[in-house]
Amino acid sequence: MRSLLFVPADSPGKLGKALGCGADALILDLEDSVAPERKEAARAGAAAFLAQTSPVPGRPRLIVRVNGLATGLIDADLDAVVPAHPDAIMLPKAEGGASVVHADAKLSAREALNGLAEGAIRIVAIATETAPALFVAGTYRGSSPRLAALTWGAEDLSTELGAEANRDAQGRFLDPYRLARTLCIAAAAAADVPALDTVYVDFRNDAGLRRECEEARRDGFTGKMAIHPDRSQPLTMYSRPDPRRSPGHKRSSRRSPRPPAQA
Repeated sequence: MRSLLFVPADSPGKLGKALGCGADALILDLEDSVAPERKEAARAGAAAFLAQTSPVPGRPRLIVRVNGLATGLIDADLDAVVPAHPDAIMLPKAEGGASVVHADAKLSAREALNGLAEGAIRIVAIATETAPALFVAGTYRGSSPRLAALTWGAEDLSTELGAEANRDAQGRFLDPYRLARTLCIAAAAAADVPALDTVYVDFRNDAGLRRECEEARRDGFTGKMAIHPDRSQPLTMYSRPDPRRSPGHKRSSRRSPRPPAQA
């Protein structure tokens, strides 16, 4: 997956538009982009969109970002979306392999209740959104066969750290967030799963987006997330393998999440 687009799950219009944006995966968001009073509507919207879109040939992968384990909201999220069989959930504010084990158990119970094969729904974990998460980034290996990828985020982390900014005047990440980025790459390599780069929030700055995509590819990320549909195709283009690399360049053993089953 080279490009992954966040879409608020409580907006049918945005969900419909996202299908044609060219992203490799859509992340139906139940978390940060949805106000508390809209959570139920978002769950219903995600379930309906999954049911309608899953049978479509050639569709993007469908991932649901649920609310974090500590929020008390994740059980209702999973109750709503597991019957519609997303390809994966995105687990925010994960704190090491223990969080993945916890989410795995919740998924296993609901897969059994809904007649799905155990392990049918994968997990993409956001590995750096809390301060404790940084200290357990190396514990994802062997946590669950469901673990499909690791990604990272700077916005929630900067809030937790009490920081005034997470980027400098040129749009480059400051040191605490460069550390988080590096830990994500290393954690993914240790767990033998792909690393996905975080969003570039200044989505109208094409030069900055291109620079960040190229740096991500250079450093080992295999894809990047976006928050605006117009950025999905540039992400896919900028994240392509570098043609200047020699044919004998050794490829990573990390494999992308399995493609969704088609009806």
